[in-house]
Order: sequence, then C-alpha cells, then structure tokens
Amino acid sequence: MSRRYFGTDGIRGQANKAPMTPDLAMRVGIAVGNLFRRGDHRHRVVIGKDTRLSGYMIENALVAGFTAAGLDVFLLGPIPTPAVAMLTRSLRADIGVMISASHNPYQDNGIKLFGPDGFKLSDELEHRIEALMDEDIHLQLARPDAIGRAKRVDGVHDRYIEFAKRTLPRDITLAGMRVVIDCANGAGYKVAPAALWELGADVIAIGEEPNGTNINLNCGSTHPVALARKVHEVRADIGVALDGDADRVLIVDETGAVIDGDQLMALIAESWAADGLLRGNGIVATVMSNLGLERFLEGNGLTLERTKVGDRYVVEHMRKHDFNVGGEQSGHIVLSDFATTGDGLVAALQVMACVQRMGRPVSEVCRRFEPVPQILKNVRHSGGNPLNDALVKTAIADAESTLGSSARLVIRPSGTEPLIRVMAEGDDRDQIESVVDQLINVISGVRNAA
Repeated sequence: MSRRYFGTDGIRGQANKAPMTPDLAMRVGIAVGNLFRRGDHRHRVVIGKDTRLSGYMIENALVAGFTAAGLDVFLLGPIPTPAVAMLTRSLRADIGVMISASHNPYQDNGIKLFGPDGFKLSDELEHRIEALMDEDIHLQLARPDAIGRAKRVDGVHDRYIEFAKRTLPRDITLAGMRVVIDCANGAGYKVAPAALWELGADVIAIGEEPNGTNINLNCGSTHPVALARKVHEVRADIGVALDGDADRVLIVDETGAVIDGDQLMALIAESWAADGLLRGNGIVATVMSNLGLERFLEGNGLTLERTKVGDRYVVEHMRKHDFNVGGEQSGHIVLSDFATTGDGLVAALQVMACVQRMGRPVSEVCRRFEPVPQILKNVRHSGGNPLNDALVKTAIADAESTLGSSARLVIRPSGTEPLIRVMAEGDDRDQIESVVDQLINVISGVRNAA
C-alpha cells in the first residue's frame, strides 16, 4: 500500500507547507487519539519536541487534536526522542509523540509516534492512522464533557538523566575523562552534558545554545568538523556528536577522526559478547552497513543480519529474533536492554565504558575493523519513482553483473527527502566509483527527461 503521509521515520516535511501543516498535525492528534482510545479510563499522551522554531506551532496543533479526541496531554518540552519513548512507558501513557525532523535543517519538522510500550508504530498502524486522517474528523470528536486537558510536566529532564546514568556499568566512572559533547543545538542540549558531568567527566559542551533556527547547523552528527576542531583545541579524550533529537551518535577520537555507527556497533557487540551479554549471537543492521563490519563479526564468530533502512525496521527484527544490539551506520544505536529506540547518549556511555576498561586511546579502542571502500551518492528528483524506468532497471542489472558476488550494490529512494540513494561497496574502489557514477548519470537522465 502506498503512503500519503508516513515515511521511514514518521511524518516529515518542510514546516508550514504540505504535508507538515498545523491542520495535518491536528488531524494526526484526532486520528491517533481515536485509534488508541481503549476502555473507559482517562487516556493520556506525552508530547516532546526538539528545538525547532516550528515546534511551538505543531505542538499546539497536536494538543488541539488530542484533546478534541478526548485524551489528556502531558507536555514534556525540548527533550530527546529516546526520553519520550521512555516516559511513554514510565508515565503509563497510551501514546508518545516526538516533534522532530531529526538531523534535518530547522526548516523541516516531523512527527514520530510511539505506542504504549515505547516502540515506534508498525506499518499496519500507520496505514490505519492515515485512513482515519482522511475521514470526516467531525465524526471522531469527543463529547463536550469528555474533552481532554493539557499540562506541562516538571522534572522530566532529571528522570531521563537518572535513567541514562544507570546504563553505565556500576564498576565504571568517567572521572579523569575529558569529553567534548556536541548537542547539535537540539533536544539533548540540557540533559546530555549534565549526565556526563554527573558521571564524573570533565565536560566541554558545544552546540548547546539553540535559538530555534540553528539546530544541526554546522554542528552535530551530520557536521562533526566543529567537534573535531574542539577536541583538538582542548586536547579531549573523546568527542560525542548527537543529532537534533539525540537518537543517534558519532564519536570523534583524540586525533579528530570521526568514528561511525558501524564501528561503534562492532565495539559494543565484541564487548558484550565477551561479557556474555550479547543475545542473538550477533547484531542487526541495515543494508547500508559496511561489508567490513560483516567480515569483522564473522571473524569473531558473530553474525550480521540486515534489514531495510530505518531504525524501526532494525528494532522490529531485534524484537522478533531476540537480538539486543542493532543500529545504523549513521549512528542510530539500539541497545534493547536499556531502550526501545536509538539513544545517542546511552550508546556513547557504552563506548566510554569500553574505553575506560581498556585504558587505551579512543583511536585504538573504537576502530575494530578496516572499512571496505563504500561510495554513496544521491540524485534529487521531482516526484514519482525513477527506479521503475526500464533504462534504470537495465543499468542496475548491468551494474550488479559488473560487481559480482564480492561487492554490494544498494539503490533506494530516501524515506525523508526526494532523493534516490545509490551505494556500492567492494575492495576495488575505482570499480565501485565507476559503477555508482554510471548509475547516477542514467537516473539523472531519466529525471531530466521526465
């Protein structure tokens, strides 16, 4: 079934333009409120947001929708996505909502939904929500005496900080570790530096002055140059880069080099396997994770199971097959012993625990394998799906034949932007770069012809 509103990570788009309008947010609230209203008890929803200017607008529209559907609303304010998932369960809410476009610029915004168990909603539930959104909303409104109430909730930052701190092994302290953390001027700007400081670290925070329009702007996990510069300047032991809603993390070592999610998953999996904590005898990642990670795990007697792109697909596979480590190369690290979604701070704490135990520099601890050359390029399009074109299909078949079984080719439409992503990896960099460029040219030609 095709989707009108939902992508790979909720609903996302440019704020105040279709689909990301106040009207849509209100209809989401009404539809979701009706879908999750079960029984006669007072139903409740928790709503968090990142630091985007448009968050105020979307928050108020969601409140209008949920209260109109008869739900009580608990407003959390700016707080990380994983904190919303955690507080949905902790506050026994029927639904959790995060207003964020994650790593996108401030002009974009989005709506992420969590069920009462703290997990992101399934494709089936999203289809049902879309169907309700397109029906007559006047038939879904609560009686005048059943309209919901809304209130701000105090102390949620402290609750999340304590939760995050408890994920660090008891025998580990961060005392003596100098940490630079880049909060991306986003949702983690208060809680992340506070948690690290309370655990004993010497903390230097950057990207912690949000103004509504500077989220992810030349900072955070999508732009780690500023963090690398600061690590070098203050001679820090480690740099931690969050994204706008703090559900992903990248690490910068003491030399200023960036360490991606594949390396972090390899480190955590190896460490947990040695301690007898790793379930599933491996990890779950997406089709975008590097072939070098797969080879590293195989060399350690572990497996890599791949899903399509999107951390919720990783989580679904983890739950179905009892894995407790999974994630994406981009830095979504899901550690299901602690959380139901990616958590940048919690993943960073596990990495720092490994560093403290080994007593070696981050550059040595966090580089577990040599990545296979991987080329990823994007083609912007104006609509439709160029991948259905006959010329593109033929070019893809030719590319797969050229690469053979020792390399990988992944071509997919972005779930959050009008882009076609073309990725190839293999031991011969010149070959994979040539293959990617040829495919980009064919797809571009189809796009321009259209």
